[in-house]
Amino acid sequence: QVQLVESGGGLVQPGGSLRLSCVVSTRTFANYAMGWFRQAPGLEREFVAAISFNGGSTRYRDSVKGRFTISRDNGKNTVYLQMNSLKPEDTAVYYCAAGAWVSDMTRGSYDYRGQGTQVTVST
Repeated sequence: QVQLVESGGGLVQPGGSLRLSCVVSTRTFANYAMGWFRQAPGLEREFVAAISFNGGSTRYRDSVKGRFTISRDNGKNTVYLQMNSLKPEDTAVYYCAAGAWVSDMTRGSYDYRGQGTQVTVST
């Protein structure tokens, strides 16, 4: 069973930064594409970013391009989401996910998901 545990969420002012982390308990972490999704109250879960198994390919939703960066450390079984220039509309629960392909994640498909971490952008 693959388990994903997110951390790093919190309250931040508009324009601020946060770094989310997700530790994955599996011996085959380097075989998975990894991604981040988010869900705001009353809205559907949406794709945010994804990274290929070796970090060579990344994808982002348009609204976060240039502000968010996804990265991974296969030696630590960890994927990160650096979020800069945060906006109130970024407020949501952020979920880490593991799957087979980056392209699948951009369509909302994955195999495993964590419990999420709350990100609130507000004055």
